[in-house]
Amino acid sequence: MYRKEYQKMSKTFSELIAKVGECGMKKVAVAVAQDSAVLEAVKAAKERKIADAILVGDEAKIKEIAAQIQIDLSDFEIINVQDVTEAALTAVKLVHDGKADMYMKGLIDTKGFLKSVLDKEAGLRTGKPLSHVCVFDVEGIDHLLFLTDVAFIPYPTLEDKVHIIENTLEITKACGIDNPKVAPLAAVEVVNPKMPATVDAAELTQMNKDGKIPGCIVDGPLSLDLAIDPEAAKHKGATDRAIQGDADILLFPDIHAGNLVYKAMVHTAKVVNGNVLTGTKAPVILTSRSDTMEVKVNSLALGAIIAESIKNAN
Repeated sequence: MYRKEYQKMSKTFSELIAKVGECGMKKVAVAVAQDSAVLEAVKAAKERKIADAILVGDEAKIKEIAAQIQIDLSDFEIINVQDVTEAALTAVKLVHDGKADMYMKGLIDTKGFLKSVLDKEAGLRTGKPLSHVCVFDVEGIDHLLFLTDVAFIPYPTLEDKVHIIENTLEITKACGIDNPKVAPLAAVEVVNPKMPATVDAAELTQMNKDGKIPGCIVDGPLSLDLAIDPEAAKHKGATDRAIQGDADILLFPDIHAGNLVYKAMVHTAKVVNGNVLTGTKAPVILTSRSDTMEVKVNSLALGAIIAESIKNAN
C-alpha cells in the first residue's frame, strides 16, 4: 500500500544509497581500525563512493591485517595511535572538530567506544539521551522500517520513549520521510493497566495528539501484525486506527522485544539493513561484530545521508 504523500521518500535501501550520490562523499573516522571486517567495509564504502575513511589505531597492525586480506590502503589516511583509549579519543575528536563526518567503531569494546562518544571535551554529546535505530528494507513491505531501540536502552521509561521517537524522527527526515507513522508496540492493541507497555503506548499517542511529540503520527498500543500487515489490520477490523499495517517506525517496549525481532528478521527474512546510533552531534556507526560487511557498508551509507541532513540543517 503506497502512500502518495511519501513520493520523495526512500522506499528501499537501494534508493537510500542512491541519495548518497546527491550529497557527495563523506569521511568517517574509525576508532581502533585494526579489524579485518571494518577494513573491508571502509574499502567497499570508498569504492562505492559512499565515504572515505581516516583509520586511527596501531598502524603496523592495520597494515598487517590489510596485507592478510589483500586490501590496498595506500589511498587511506592512517593515524598511528597504539593505545586503544587514546585511539578512540583521537578518532572522535576528528569528528568533533569537523575533520570527519561520521564516527565508527573498530576493534574496541562497546563500553570504551561509547565513553569516547560521551567525552566532555572531544565527544559528540548533545545533552539528549542516545538511542539506536535499525533501518530495514524487507521483502514484501513496500517502504523502509525503522526499528528502535534494539541495542542501547534496556528498559526505556516513558520519557526515554519520547526521546527515542525524537531521535528517530531525525533519521526518517534524512531519509526523506515526512510525518512518519510511529507504532508503540505491545502484545495487544488495547490498554491493560497490568501491562505497562500498553499504558506507555497510550500516553505517547495522547502526547502526540496534544502536540507534545510533533512531526509524526503516533498510534498505540499496537501489536506487530497490525503495525506492519495491512491485511491483518483489515481482518481485525482496525479501520479506525491511524496505523493500519503501514507503520514506518516500530517502537519497542524494551530491548528484549526489539533485539529478538531484529535477530529474527536478520536470520530468517530476506532483508537489507543498516544501523546507527542517534542523539549525537554526528552519525555514530555502532555495528555488531556479527554483522556482515554489507550491513556495515549500509550503515555507512545511512550515516552519510544523516550527516548531509545535519549539515543542511545547520
